Amino acid sequence: MTRPRIVHLVDDTTAGGVMRVIDHLISSDLLAAAAEHVVLPVDRGRVSFKAHAADLLVSHLAISWRALPMLVALRLRHPSIPVIHVEHSYTEGFVAANVTHKSRFATLLWVAYRMFTRVVAVSREQGRWLRSSGAVPAKSLRVIRSCVDLSAFRSLDPVRRPVRVIGAIGRLDRQKGFDTLIRAFRALPDPGLALHVYGEGAEEASLRHIAGDDSRIQFRGFSADPVSAMAEVDAVAMPSVWEAYGLVAIEALAAGRHLLVQDIDGLKDHVPFGARSVCGDAVEDWRNALQSLIEESQAGEHAPDRIQSCDFEDAFSARWRQIVNEVLPAMTADHQLPVRA
Repeated sequence: MTRPRIVHLVDDTTAGGVMRVIDHLISSDLLAAAAEHVVLPVDRGRVSFKAHAADLLVSHLAISWRALPMLVALRLRHPSIPVIHVEHSYTEGFVAANVTHKSRFATLLWVAYRMFTRVVAVSREQGRWLRSSGAVPAKSLRVIRSCVDLSAFRSLDPVRRPVRVIGAIGRLDRQKGFDTLIRAFRALPDPGLALHVYGEGAEEASLRHIAGDDSRIQFRGFSADPVSAMAEVDAVAMPSVWEAYGLVAIEALAAGRHLLVQDIDGLKDHVPFGARSVCGDAVEDWRNALQSLIEESQAGEHAPDRIQSCDFEDAFSARWRQIVNEVLPAMTADHQLPVRA
């Protein structure tokens, strides 16, 4: 019998976290072997939507009022096909930082999410917010932490030395909070420290202005090889204003790097695995957190033990196999995706 056909709908195919997660999902051993995966680019704002031959649709689309007619057309064209939506973007922190008319935005999410068979949160904290806010009914919500192949990061030598080089890795965007990090770093007096900023984006000129003439701060640009970037740093700092999950965090933990994260959204998910949480978002809070990390590493405190594949890659594949089997109950045993015990 033919394998089930899973069509992934994507409205942003630029290189980034979403596409990396999709690539990992569709190449995951048993998922790739037991189902045919198709990635279908979709124009944002499209109103019409033609029918596609699929047993399951997976939406990686951005939810907006403008996209709502397209979602309606999607459901009308595929009335009997289950549709899973993966929420890569919206979080409690996003709403606090960006949404003025919160009740109107809550209505958008309530209407949009009810068009899907299941809604996948990419972190436990995002899932908690989606459930507690009433945006998604508990029966429809599943949590599957985002993941990529971490094997190359695990191959790096772990940090067993005092922290000297701190990494800021990601888009140079207001969301990432790198302005706060640069100001906090500049307040550290040690001339032997370095801050490496990896990424490109609209905030680069502003961040360079904040860095001023501090020669310890280096802008390294976009790194096509994130493993090489990780190899050059002793610690990673993530002072994000909002963050659904944060792939850089699991890459840092897999590489045996120290990790500081803002106490917000999906970044909280990384604390049980060894990340240190910074409970304030002021420059002074981050200066103190950086100083404490440096001093403790000088006293001999090592980076946390590496995270293992059973915590992330294996769990990611298993939960995706589970949700696919769950929404395709009519499929024969031959079509069901195998789930490891």
